[in-house]
Amino acid sequence: MEAPHNSPATELAEGAAPAAVTLKLAVESPEQMQALGRRIAGILLPGDLVMLTGELGAGKTTLTRGLGEGLGVRGAVTSPTFVIARVHPSLTGGPALVHVDAYRLGGGLDEMEDLDLDVSLPESVVVVEWGDGKVEELSEDRLQVVIDRAVGDTDDERREVTLIGIGARWAGLREF
Repeated sequence: MEAPHNSPATELAEGAAPAAVTLKLAVESPEQMQALGRRIAGILLPGDLVMLTGELGAGKTTLTRGLGEGLGVRGAVTSPTFVIARVHPSLTGGPALVHVDAYRLGGGLDEMEDLDLDVSLPESVVVVEWGDGKVEELSEDRLQVVIDRAVGDTDDERREVTLIGIGARWAGLREF
């Protein structure tokens, strides 16, 4: 993986959205994507919300698999597309991983309320694929992970991953 490129936190006016810290990384393979997930898991705490954005096949579930390994959770981490959400309890006394795929959910937080994510969030790490515009209200502090890949008929496995730490919780992301 290429070294992260730090950018200064965005200073925002009072009452505006929380400040953000952005890092960009190059990932060359699925194995590196999974390793990045393990690395991110090392800084996650109970109550953290992680939002994953990227096209189909970008590597969101591969990254989440690495998060699960790094958190030491039970069960194989696979895409929860058809069950919407899976809970992976910790095997190490750490937080559980709640893995949500909001792709088929059209509504905002109202539709997500049936999943009781607000109840799970304080003691778990909640990872939401396709959560943009749907789960931001769960927490002022969140980590957004945007995965960009080459589009079209290509077998290029290179990805550009942008980590966006929003809120005071993620101010230390610069040292990641």
